[in-house]
Amino acid sequence: MDTPAYERRIRWLHALMALALLAQLVFGFALNEIAPRGTPARGLVINLHKSCGLLLLGLALLRLYWRQRGPAPGWPVSMSAWQIRAAVWGHRALYACMLLMPLSAYLASNFSKHGVKFFGLLLPPWGPELPAVYSVFNGFHKGLAWVFTALILGHIAMALKHHLVDRDGLLQRIKP
Repeated sequence: MDTPAYERRIRWLHALMALALLAQLVFGFALNEIAPRGTPARGLVINLHKSCGLLLLGLALLRLYWRQRGPAPGWPVSMSAWQIRAAVWGHRALYACMLLMPLSAYLASNFSKHGVKFFGLLLPPWGPELPAVYSVFNGFHKGLAWVFTALILGHIAMALKHHLVDRDGLLQRIKP
């Protein structure tokens, strides 16, 4: 089936971000194994994670900008109304996680004494050191990591279902 595709740059940005987001999630889940608390490497590793997160936030904003510039390709005619609604809400949830995860970590960092070092450039904290506030934002960030992981797995599963079972060309519209 011939399904209209996204622009080439959007398809490549999707692929690049998919790989980068998966790597960032794995990196985040493995932080304590890579650099346990109290070790000399901890600060460097945490700041690399923060820097990559802020970079991914910028890429997510770029994706949103391009997405708002024009309509997405149409859905395959074989998709029912409820499947389209589920896909739309699933994509919205993915974008929400792409935005809220780095924002919650950035906010958390601004209520600690450390702030953010963006690839070595110190962005001093603008908030007071408030461990309870830090803990709330950091807990939200960690919880979102699990939600985001589940959403990504669901997104991949649905893409494979459309490709292997429905054979409706849906995956082809985003493939670089």
